[in-house]
Amino acid sequence: MFTGDEELGKKDDDHRPHTNNAPSSSSSSSSWSARKTSPVFRRRRIIYGICALLFIYVFVKNIPDDLGPSTRDFNPGAIHVGKLPEGTVDPPAKKPKRPATPSEAEEHYHDGPIKFYKLASSLHSVARLGGQHEFNKNVLFAAASLKSASEIIPLACEMARWERNDVHFAIMGRDDMEIQEIKSLNGAVDDCNVHWHDARPDYSRWSSEFRMEVSVEASMDHIQTFVHPQVIVIDNPSREDTFFVTTLRSKAMDIGKSIIELPSDATENMMWITRLDSGSLAAWSTTYIDLLIQAPSGSSGSLVRLLKSIESADYLGTRRPHLTIELPAEIDAATWRYLENFVWPPVDSSGASHASQVSLRHRIPRRTLTEYEASARLIESFYPVRTKDSHVLLLSPQIELSPLYYHYLIYHLLEYKYSAHGKETKNSPHLMGISLELPTHFLNDSEPLVPPLMEKPPSNREGGSPGEPTPFLWQAPNSNAALYFGDKWMEFHSFLTARLSKPPTTRTKLVSKKHPSWLEFLLELMCARRYSLLYPTISIDGEAIATVHDELYQVPEEFPREPSTPASVPELNPDEPLSLVYEKKDRPPPNTEHSLSSSTLLSILPNSGDLPEIPNLPLLAFDGLTLTQNQANDDAWTFTEAYRRDIGGCKVEAEITKREPNSALDLFCHLDQVYDPMNVGVQPPKKTRRGGAQRKPEVDEDIIPAEQKESAKMEASEHLARQAGKDTASRPKIKGDDGEETQNEFHAQMERQKKQAEPGEEKVAEDDGEEEGAEVKKQEPKKPAEDPKPKTAPEKGPGW
Repeated sequence: MFTGDEELGKKDDDHRPHTNNAPSSSSSSSSWSARKTSPVFRRRRIIYGICALLFIYVFVKNIPDDLGPSTRDFNPGAIHVGKLPEGTVDPPAKKPKRPATPSEAEEHYHDGPIKFYKLASSLHSVARLGGQHEFNKNVLFAAASLKSASEIIPLACEMARWERNDVHFAIMGRDDMEIQEIKSLNGAVDDCNVHWHDARPDYSRWSSEFRMEVSVEASMDHIQTFVHPQVIVIDNPSREDTFFVTTLRSKAMDIGKSIIELPSDATENMMWITRLDSGSLAAWSTTYIDLLIQAPSGSSGSLVRLLKSIESADYLGTRRPHLTIELPAEIDAATWRYLENFVWPPVDSSGASHASQVSLRHRIPRRTLTEYEASARLIESFYPVRTKDSHVLLLSPQIELSPLYYHYLIYHLLEYKYSAHGKETKNSPHLMGISLELPTHFLNDSEPLVPPLMEKPPSNREGGSPGEPTPFLWQAPNSNAALYFGDKWMEFHSFLTARLSKPPTTRTKLVSKKHPSWLEFLLELMCARRYSLLYPTISIDGEAIATVHDELYQVPEEFPREPSTPASVPELNPDEPLSLVYEKKDRPPPNTEHSLSSSTLLSILPNSGDLPEIPNLPLLAFDGLTLTQNQANDDAWTFTEAYRRDIGGCKVEAEITKREPNSALDLFCHLDQVYDPMNVGVQPPKKTRRGGAQRKPEVDEDIIPAEQKESAKMEASEHLARQAGKDTASRPKIKGDDGEETQNEFHAQMERQKKQAEPGEEKVAEDDGEEEGAEVKKQEPKKPAEDPKPKTAPEKGPGW
């Protein structure tokens, strides 16, 4: 190739200096250095470099179009997803070249590198929203299908209207419709304050399934970097593209974010999620609820009715809660057949794998059940797996639930337990749970309960005026239908553990015996800690989330039923009409049975479902008195001091123990002295005869039986005579029928008893005799010395 230049074809060895001829080597080296640094040589190299660059440039600009896409496996590592292209350059409108022989199945064939031409500008524009922080107010709605986008855009706009969150909407599908056109078609133009992100790659219409999966993952990486969304909301997976749902689920798990998969009717029935803030929505996938049903004896029919209402409820398309049923000792055949065919959760028609979420516990029947045992049995039925995220819903068989009960429960739980705004207040820690039932009477069944009304309208809300119905806080537990938070349940567990180690008290019961005994202990904890339950109020008259049926009411097993006195039969008078004579049964105060709500949740809640903040809720003491926050604090402190002294076993001067999280042991002292209620009233072991036969129960030795009083007096007289120096040998003798002289009849009887007694028992008999004699001597006054003349034998009483 370069034949004109002789030096280019020579090796470098020819120009090395030769040691055997120094002058010749020096001249050769000088000649090569001169040529190497000559202008002609440098100019030639520059020309060659320019030609090479020009050739590369022309080749790149004129790449042939008939090569087609690469048939090699697409390497996602070759895609640069860490840096967004700058500028607002529109994606190329020209579609990529098809394969030589395309088929209908190869409509999406492109596997080229991925570029996001419009994502960079929208992400940089939201930097002021705090996306660089891990915790913020950002909520992300995402869609790949335009049909799914039209379903959830109204939810996104409604959430933005409440201004509790910074709402973002990302389009990640294949359709190349402009964002502005999508907004116009769905009515999200002026009043929809949503931040839009076009996360579609270039050539999205022709991209393969694998390329779209990589595109969704890459776009979520960029959104996570600049937005840090607290939760991701998508439409029903059945209406979305498969590549979108599969990739987004995997990515949400990797970055530790909750993903809300809305059901098909979310726009109508789940509009209440637009009222929740980012902190509440972030706990959507991490919250667990267990259902616990404690069925007493004779409640089989009520249990079946409750289970049917649980089955018919709507669970938002999420996993069903775990169900635990405490069965009574006796179960009728019809109920047992129903339980054998009961499947929970219901089997999915799509053929997905099924795992049972129901547990049955059949207790061994016991003749008696104390209040301590009944309370301990309930508290042992559940223990939270995760302190802050596991909760328990206690249900009585008398209750029947509305199909909306789970909507109501999740809405209030997320708002009052996990809200980022609620965590800033100091009143949320005093909320112990949420009740689904509104009682009609106080805990002691003395007077009817009148729910309080709203005193002031909620802040940052439209509408609402004083005097309207409102949910309220009440320092009273509920056993029919109430959700208890996991951390509060753990504290109640520690409280009951210490409380049962103390002996029973004579304090007046504040809870009627028509309620379970554990309510009394829970009320003590609530008064000491200032805890309260949130009780509901329904704006529609005659409707409720849960209703109570009293026709099959049963008295709790730990309380004995009062024996019924037979009614006296009146005298019949032919001239007067007959009157009805009936027996009064133990029943709780009558509850007004409401119809169960079946419409949307926001339509039945006061103020269109806008939940008031906890400081604005009315607060009632257990006896129904209205309290302020300061009064509640003072009452709790006073109750705690008295409780530690009277029940906790603490002295007045004892220092208050530091309160530990999820523990109530600071209310008690001397926990090493354990009171065992199982051993109350048990007698110590008694002495037995030889052979292991048990002796008769011991009696009070200080009490002399009536039939032995006369003999005891005679023995005491003889004992006093011996002490006075009298000659007992000169006592009168009694002749028997055979003419022989015998001693006094009392001594003869004692001799016969000694002969019949076992040798091992003689010592015990002697000790008893000495104690009896000493007692008689104590009771009988000392008499003067008697006349030594012989006395006549006393007259024999009947039976001699």
